[in-house]
Amino acid sequence: MLLVLVTGMPVILLNMLLQSWVSIGCIRFYIKRFHHREGMMAGVLALFGIITIVLMGNLLQIMLWGMLFLWLGEFSTLKEAVYHSGVNFATLGYGDIVMSEKWKMFGVLEAVNGAMMIGLSGASMLAVLQHHVRKLLGQTK
Repeated sequence: MLLVLVTGMPVILLNMLLQSWVSIGCIRFYIKRFHHREGMMAGVLALFGIITIVLMGNLLQIMLWGMLFLWLGEFSTLKEAVYHSGVNFATLGYGDIVMSEKWKMFGVLEAVNGAMMIGLSGASMLAVLQHHVRKLLGQTK
């Protein structure tokens, strides 16, 4: 189990760094392009942009885990490794593909990592949505 933690921790840390960068990027994107715009369409476009940025960030994180699985020899193709990674990251847990006994604890690590990162993604989107609702209600500028 220690080997799994030592091997998986750099990926978790990279994902945390990537998600932090994406979250700050979302804020910068919003402030630069939509902070002073009024109206429902501005809110829709701002939220759409944030969702797109967050989605790309989550997909990159899934890809990082998939590349680790491929590098460890758990899967023969990147497609298989990324599929398994996406199932873990999204905490779906289909169980149709199972890693070897040596590395199967990565499923738990990636699920915890994914739950945290998807939660932060949702928080980024909610922050933009809340700001626009307040603007529409005339409570902030």
